[in-house]
Amino acid sequence: MISVNDFRTGLTIVVDGQLYRVLDFQHVKPGKGAAFVRSKLRNLRNGSVNEKTFRAGEKVEKAQIDNRKMQYLYAQGDEHVFMDLESYEQTELASAAIEYELKFLKENMEVHIQSYQSEMLGIELPNTVELEVAETEPGIKGDTASGGTKPATLETGLIVQVPFFVNQGDKLIINTEEASYVSRA
Repeated sequence: MISVNDFRTGLTIVVDGQLYRVLDFQHVKPGKGAAFVRSKLRNLRNGSVNEKTFRAGEKVEKAQIDNRKMQYLYAQGDEHVFMDLESYEQTELASAAIEYELKFLKENMEVHIQSYQSEMLGIELPNTVELEVAETEPGIKGDTASGGTKPATLETGLIVQVPFFVNQGDKLIINTEEASYVSRA
């Protein structure tokens, strides 16, 4: 058990049988009445974001999340197969559980699989990934003066805005949190 006074961003807790990650929190001490903690929590099972208020000093259960390093192997219908790099055990995750992360996944990529009491929750991507441009309009010489951008479709199907000088076949560094262009690889 952990006190809500000890909340920090990224902490995983169990409230009313549901698994939540603390996204944001604020300690509030009103002039009249008892102090409380206002928090923004993400449900790790369905992805919804909820705001919840706790009394100061209230206790909640701290969840122990296991992170195992695994390699993405392939897609099989609506399932995606990952292999544990230590035991070579294969695990399947449904597309619905990793819908956002699929935009960045390539075969043989190493990721961390998150689980809670043997229940697979999802995957944790690296901060940046390297992806190849599958399709974009060709750059025109002298077009960089305006510093504009154009859409580019990457090998995973993700569409990002890139500078005019990026061409088809270029390898790019992509930020996985914002799904945005960082630089050429």
